[in-house]
Amino acid sequence: MITNQLDKDSVKHRVLEIRKKLAYAAAKSNRNVNEISLMAVTKNVSADLVNVAIESGIRLLGENRAQELNSKYDYYERDNVDIHFIGHLQRNKVKTIINKVDMIESVDSEHLACEIGKQALKNNKTMPILLEINIGKQQTKTGFDPDKVLEAAKAIANMPGVKIRGLMTIPPKENVTYYFEKIKDIYIDISQEKIDNVSMDFLSMGMSSDFEKAISFGSNIVRIGSLMFGSRY
Repeated sequence: MITNQLDKDSVKHRVLEIRKKLAYAAAKSNRNVNEISLMAVTKNVSADLVNVAIESGIRLLGENRAQELNSKYDYYERDNVDIHFIGHLQRNKVKTIINKVDMIESVDSEHLACEIGKQALKNNKTMPILLEINIGKQQTKTGFDPDKVLEAAKAIANMPGVKIRGLMTIPPKENVTYYFEKIKDIYIDISQEKIDNVSMDFLSMGMSSDFEKAISFGSNIVRIGSLMFGSRY
């Protein structure tokens, strides 16, 4: 599972270099760098190396797979660290992670939102969620149709046990600027609707190859994997 990952000193160095790039991108866009969260995406990364990133100041982890999260969770140094689920989540796996994550970013259907709410209520909590948008309408990607996400947001807002806190997307690699601008417009449009139980606090977009550009379009959660830990498959 773990492939081509770096040694501990390399991870520490990379975290520092990523922070420099993030700060430069924020300044270039006249934004406060402290308002942008740097997420370490931990897919196929050993818990030991994830802990090195935490020791280097990372305070947000992004988990792609329920089974992998459950296998590594007890080995993480979790003090003052939040964990977001960012991968495709099957409804039957929600109950296995509901008490291990602080937010589920990859809510791609009303059915999934309903199940998250049901499991959250069983555990006496309200789960913050982001709505994942398939901004490029790609058949190989999950997420809400960008033309229908407002309607979905209004429906999910009425579900107990969840609270919509923003949007998440993975745009096509081609013409990424166009898609970043498009998602920003949707984010603003939903914000202006002022829907009860919906607060557009987070825009999660931008990964290793494009996070600096994403920051220029308002992203305040950037999800960094290979740039921090090396290539994995």
